[in-house]
Amino acid sequence: MRHESPVPEAEAPRDCPLCPRLVAFREELRAKHPDWWNAPVPAFGDPGAWLGIVGLAPGMWGANRTGRPFTGDHAGILFYATLLKFGLAEGRYDARVDDGLKLKGCVVLNSVKCLPPQNKPLPAEVATCRIYYAAALARLPRVRILVALGQIAHANAVRTARGKLSAFKFAHLAEHRLPDGRILIDSYHCSRYNQNTGRLTAAMFEAVFARALALRQAPSP
Repeated sequence: MRHESPVPEAEAPRDCPLCPRLVAFREELRAKHPDWWNAPVPAFGDPGAWLGIVGLAPGMWGANRTGRPFTGDHAGILFYATLLKFGLAEGRYDARVDDGLKLKGCVVLNSVKCLPPQNKPLPAEVATCRIYYAAALARLPRVRILVALGQIAHANAVRTARGKLSAFKFAHLAEHRLPDGRILIDSYHCSRYNQNTGRLTAAMFEAVFARALALRQAPSP
């Protein structure tokens, strides 16, 4: 089963050939797990979104298995619980593509659409996949606020907006006005590792989305 992308024209083809290392890993996993998704993972969310959540890449047991961002692995538990708490999702998250969960006012866009080995994409792979991220963002004109989950997502958002990384330092809850006019809020990634080590707590993650909502409700300068 596949969820419907809010930006279908911007999606990578199922057998995208652009990153040889990721293609080889995809083929290896298709042989080992033929019932998994094992393909570029489409964006997920509301086509009228005002908030864009910039992720890193599909997780092995999450989106690469299920075909929907943050679905089926540990990171998704906190991720979707937070969106539901702040009214950015409706329904119930049950770790399945067919659980009926819908996003409201937000959209998830990964920086890299295919699973990288050890969950670590190479800089060249992030740069190559940027065409899909940029194409998706171009088709989401109402997105005025971005939340970047981790440093790679932060760098991807800054570079896509034609900003210089030296001018936009990553830090949890840091805010940046990007050259394209959007506001970027940084967050530590909601990975199992960050949660288990205490680098990211539920309260810290919730603060990011509380701030995004406050910015949305603030009068324009």
